[in-house]
Amino acid sequence: MTTGQKLNQIYERLLARFGPQHWWPGESPFEVMVGAILTQNTNWGNVEKAIANLRHADVLTAERLHALPRDRLAELIRPAGYFNIKAARLAGYLDWLCGRYGGDLSRVERRGTSALREEFLAIKGIGPETADSILLYAFNRPVFVVDAYTARVAGRHGLIEPPFDYPQLQDLFQSSLAQDAPLFNEYHALLVRVGKEHCRPTPRCKGCPLEGLPHRV
Repeated sequence: MTTGQKLNQIYERLLARFGPQHWWPGESPFEVMVGAILTQNTNWGNVEKAIANLRHADVLTAERLHALPRDRLAELIRPAGYFNIKAARLAGYLDWLCGRYGGDLSRVERRGTSALREEFLAIKGIGPETADSILLYAFNRPVFVVDAYTARVAGRHGLIEPPFDYPQLQDLFQSSLAQDAPLFNEYHALLVRVGKEHCRPTPRCKGCPLEGLPHRV
């Protein structure tokens, strides 16, 4: 069985068990981008509270957030945790968006995926996972997002040999699957779901939709 066939088998099992995950929650591409920055090192429930604060304050646009004093921004996003650090990261992103593109996402949209990814990675505090989340979920680009859950599932099921890094794991998925943004969207969300429920640091293999597939613990 090829790697692509194994990955498709895993995807089909996860989708059959959990169904569509409807990621990423957000009312606009800009909100998705903000959420991707705020969700670092916290759970989505806390991010939703922070975004609700921004919406209630009527500042959930690039121009209004960019004009907001840093201490006020930090206070509004406090529920997301590490609020001073995240306020600085969000401010850096807004400096880039408003300074380079006038806050206009349609101008950003015209950039090629590779060039846009490099611009994201040049913003302080935005790493590969956040950059790829923005590309996939806000701009619908076929970029596979990998995280700790992805690494755990792939490693335990023998899809990749350790040690491996982010680019190697990302390439495993992108070179073996169809270049399809909706597929990458759903697959990543399903890996997070199985990672939270079964493929934990101490695995709970019994009842896992991937139970019975070759694996190592």
